[in-house]
Amino acid sequence: MNTHKGKIALEGLRLFAHHGYYEEERLLGREFILDIYVEADLATAGRTDQLGDTLNYEKIIDLCKEEMKIPSRLLEHVAHRIRERILALTGRDAVVKVRISKPNPLLGVELGRFYVELG
Repeated sequence: MNTHKGKIALEGLRLFAHHGYYEEERLLGREFILDIYVEADLATAGRTDQLGDTLNYEKIIDLCKEEMKIPSRLLEHVAHRIRERILALTGRDAVVKVRISKPNPLLGVELGRFYVELG
């Protein structure tokens, strides 16, 4: 069977969540930005033009929303959970990269963003 690797990307998904090492961060919450990249075989979808033959990005958005609702101390933990759920949707032969950014982190210095990336 021929494979046709392609990439599906969701960039700039903004979600409000209650993550952070410090209790105050988890209590107040803030906006986070997610970038998701999935490399998988897209040959069937390319031939059939059917949503059921590709990775539905609405499902990815929904699972990101669900995981972001669970307060966590570390963004690494959140990114891991999201990546594992996407792999469960796509199969283990896919390549999944998850980046979660925290814009303007409160670290006592001027910093545009902090991010964690897995994959």
